[in-house]
Amino acid sequence: MTDSAQAQSRAPINSLWDDAKAATLSAPELLLYRSNLLGSDLRVTNFGGGNTSAKIIQQDYLSGLDTEVLWVKGSGGDLGSIKLDGFSTLYMDKLRALKERYRGLAHEDEMVDYLPHCTFNLNPRAASIDTPLHAYIQRAHVDHMHPDAIIAIAACKNSRQLTETIFGGQLGWLAWQRPGYDLGLKLEALSTQQPQLKGIILEGHGLFTWGDTAKSCYETTLEMIRLAEQWLAENERQPSFGGAKHGQLDAEARAAVAAKVMPALRGRIGKAERKLGHFDDSAAVLQFVCSQDLPALAALGTSCPDHFLRTKIRPLVLDFDPAQPDVDALLASLDAKLDAYRADYAAYYERCKRPTSPAMRDANPVIYLIPGVGMLSFAKDKATARIAAEFYVNAINVMRGANGVDQYVGLPEQEAFDIEYWLLEEAKLQRMPKPKSLAGRVALVTGGAGGIGQAVARQLLAEGACVMLTDIDAEALEQARLALTKAAGKDSVAAVRGDITAESQVESLLNATALRFGGLDILVSNAGIASAAPLEDTTLEIWQRNQNILVTGYFLVGRGAFRLMKQQGIGGSMVFVASKNGLVASAGASAYCTAKAAEIHLARCIALEGAAVGVRVNVVNPDAVIRGSRIWDGKWKEERAASNKIDSDDIEEFYRQRSMLKLSVLPEDIAEAVYFLASDKAGKSTGNVINVDAGNAAAFTR
Repeated sequence: MTDSAQAQSRAPINSLWDDAKAATLSAPELLLYRSNLLGSDLRVTNFGGGNTSAKIIQQDYLSGLDTEVLWVKGSGGDLGSIKLDGFSTLYMDKLRALKERYRGLAHEDEMVDYLPHCTFNLNPRAASIDTPLHAYIQRAHVDHMHPDAIIAIAACKNSRQLTETIFGGQLGWLAWQRPGYDLGLKLEALSTQQPQLKGIILEGHGLFTWGDTAKSCYETTLEMIRLAEQWLAENERQPSFGGAKHGQLDAEARAAVAAKVMPALRGRIGKAERKLGHFDDSAAVLQFVCSQDLPALAALGTSCPDHFLRTKIRPLVLDFDPAQPDVDALLASLDAKLDAYRADYAAYYERCKRPTSPAMRDANPVIYLIPGVGMLSFAKDKATARIAAEFYVNAINVMRGANGVDQYVGLPEQEAFDIEYWLLEEAKLQRMPKPKSLAGRVALVTGGAGGIGQAVARQLLAEGACVMLTDIDAEALEQARLALTKAAGKDSVAAVRGDITAESQVESLLNATALRFGGLDILVSNAGIASAAPLEDTTLEIWQRNQNILVTGYFLVGRGAFRLMKQQGIGGSMVFVASKNGLVASAGASAYCTAKAAEIHLARCIALEGAAVGVRVNVVNPDAVIRGSRIWDGKWKEERAASNKIDSDDIEEFYRQRSMLKLSVLPEDIAEAVYFLASDKAGKSTGNVINVDAGNAAAFTR
């Protein structure tokens, strides 16, 4: 949880409704406005969770007559960012007619297949399983939210009595039931039988509220959440979670432990499918993982279906004593802990499976709790790992509230299984798009602020990788990070300023990569300089600067990446961006050419040692990549022009005509070659060199 999110959690939930803005909106736009307001506050509903609806009179496109249409959040999406095309639209008369087709609980799932036949205006947005929960409540506007404070009450052993005590008859209560058509009918019955109700609490699940206008529905939702928060705050027992059992490490020490543990875990759980990690040491997490009640509450799992689907049946608590922090012992215990978790998960599957259940899925945990340190989460992509952590923070808040006033009750095991292995959930998983070629991979790109570095990062991001950029130029690095984040999203891109010639900074850079994404799969060593001078004018300073950056720097980053990849045990790929000058000597550039030759040979040496642990190392040799280059914008351009006795403005044309193919080499061309070598497409290639130079006979490899 970020500092801003923690600050938000302490502020009261106040209405953000703007009457002036609302007056300009159509009925569908009012639903969108309400939805975005509700989704903007994670205390109201979690990411991707909850749904909203409005029953709107619209003209039928076939008959021309007015008809009642249900607008309801469609399958998938997030209320905070949803657009109008994120809502399903269905004829209310057809939805009501479905009651005649309902054959009882044993035939729940078939009702979902009828929903497309109720679609209004050929809307392609698929209706969600929650559609009947909105359709049959006899109010124009309905909200279904998952606020932590409400779920804390819903997850109490005495949830029904507490609902009456706290809300004084304003909210009804329904026992736990998996979402579906029958639950929609029960919501209809209760809301009709007790028309004074403003909403209903679903045991172990969440909150339904309604209103005759969009504004009244929105404000009723907030009012009920505030009542719950206020009552819990006034009645929670202290200290939370039975008080502290452990102290917490300081922030730097927590990050150091996580950076060591995450790659070790990632390697053990990512052999079949690469996983990306997330680290959370927010105040709520630290209070929980340091508490007396951690083992007992963690074993109970979560209660809300949204929490459970993201975080699995229960987390794995790792053995660690922050009073005597022994990271090596923690790492040594991982195999046994994971084996026990997988065996327990397999036993859970065998106990609960039904004849129609899908095959058992990945038996590894999603959430890992470390006393004194925080929480780790792993999933197939960074966003999913981050969101899983956010959901478990929701679960922590629920457990704190429920245990603080009553007794927390997790979702019954069979109910949890029936949701996790629900055939409708399986069908949703099967519809997921095929992962991109670098999905689940983590790449570190040095020289990331330059033309080639940014082009490489864009290519890797486009193929599904997460990218850590580093560069010595902090201002240029931040500009590159912002540009790439705009294109690929905040979850996939990170940046750390670093000097690759400084051993301590390289270590910090690799730790930052492990902490942000969980480990490392791809190293693109691309940091570079260029210099030109006749031999007699080449100073020791020029010579050493080339050696420091192009040899020592590549050695330090390569060695560190090799250690990290070896620790993970799932292989990896390194690509060194060298130069044609590493193969072909150029007069007046002895320091540069020698360093580039050493760089290529270093790559081959690492390839020899890396093969045994599945680490491939290859080289891309560019030549005269002028566009977008910070090197060619400076002194190097003038030096090469002088060396070739041409005007500096003619430099690109000179190199184009010098090439065999008469073509300019662009940063994107280098990026294509780097991607090929980094990907599984080149999975049987190591120790090789690809020239991307538009053809230079002298540089043909032999």
